[in-house]
Amino acid sequence: MKTSPDFDRSYRALLELPSVGRILLGMQIARIGQSMVSVAIVLFALSAYRSPAIAGLATFFGIFPGLVVSPIAGALLDRHGRTRLVVLDYLVALAALVLMGSMALAGALPATLLIIIAAVASLTTPLSATGLRSLFPLIVPSHLWERLNAIDSTGYVVATIIGPPFAASLVALCGGPVTLIVIGLSFGCAAFVIVRSVDPPAPGISNASLLTQAWQGLVYTWRNRTLRALGFSITVLNLASGILNIVVPLIVLQRLQLGEIAVGLVFSVQGLAGILSAFLFGRHDTRGRERLMLALPMVAMSGAIAGLLLGSNLAVLVLVMAVTGGLNGPIDIGLFTLRQRRTDAGWTGRAFAVSMSFNYFGFPIGAAFAGVVAARSIEMALVSGVATCLAAGLIAAVMIPSR
Repeated sequence: MKTSPDFDRSYRALLELPSVGRILLGMQIARIGQSMVSVAIVLFALSAYRSPAIAGLATFFGIFPGLVVSPIAGALLDRHGRTRLVVLDYLVALAALVLMGSMALAGALPATLLIIIAAVASLTTPLSATGLRSLFPLIVPSHLWERLNAIDSTGYVVATIIGPPFAASLVALCGGPVTLIVIGLSFGCAAFVIVRSVDPPAPGISNASLLTQAWQGLVYTWRNRTLRALGFSITVLNLASGILNIVVPLIVLQRLQLGEIAVGLVFSVQGLAGILSAFLFGRHDTRGRERLMLALPMVAMSGAIAGLLLGSNLAVLVLVMAVTGGLNGPIDIGLFTLRQRRTDAGWTGRAFAVSMSFNYFGFPIGAAFAGVVAARSIEMALVSGVATCLAAGLIAAVMIPSR
């Protein structure tokens, strides 16, 4: 799309576009649910099974299987549209979480079954994660992408502010099983909001089989130098995110001897810093600056995590979470706009599905790793997080092409 300085680049102009407000609202409800799940599963596993390893495995299997099937999800999105498949995923999440919570209340949820249900439910998650984000370039003109991506990034951090404290409070007051059921209902609300949104067909769909299109999406993403570089750098960075997702609750609960509510509040600090950062960086044209917006904050994030090695008191933990949240703002804006600009419109479903899953591979692996390692040494897990952030920054600086 043609970009001109005469176009209205305001947030108001973005929200006046058909269905954009509805889609952003539904996405936000679902993201709050997703941010609640990431904390609730860990707290529930630590409480019910007394095992960091099970908490890490539940997080891993709640994400990883969906990443593996993401090429097929991308092909489905390009073939059959996006909105209905997003709604399907939200309904699957509703069913899975209500089932977990109900069985846990009945005392019939062994750790193995928890992991199996989480793994099955994860198979549809690429439909919503990719579906809405690949829809945006089709319904939003390019001169509004920075504004859109600022709201998109802010949506994550708003969810981080609201979701973890709410989930932790529910676990403390009502127990893990009830919390899982409540989170499931939030996905049902998201499905209701989004179900009537605009769903334009994606261009460039062929008559090839589903598996052929999925393979084509893999090949396209791998051959796209930018998407390939983003995949390596962001997934290495997300190793650190997965590690923090397990280590932070352990520090709060075991070392600081605080309750579940404190876990949520610490994560909300990260989100609050991120929302301010995202709006700040979303106000500027990012063209030509994306690589620096990715590499420099990644390196800086390693220094922030290293701060936890100096002492695990509450003040240091809050400061580290605030700094990492602030650094996520430019990373998200740079990532989203670069991927949008360097992906052909006809490939948004397949390429975004593969790219986003590639980017996120590190999170479940980092969580599973931290669940095992942190049970023996939290410091060893933190050192690994520092190393992965440094590696991610180096990969971004070297691999992402300037054009």
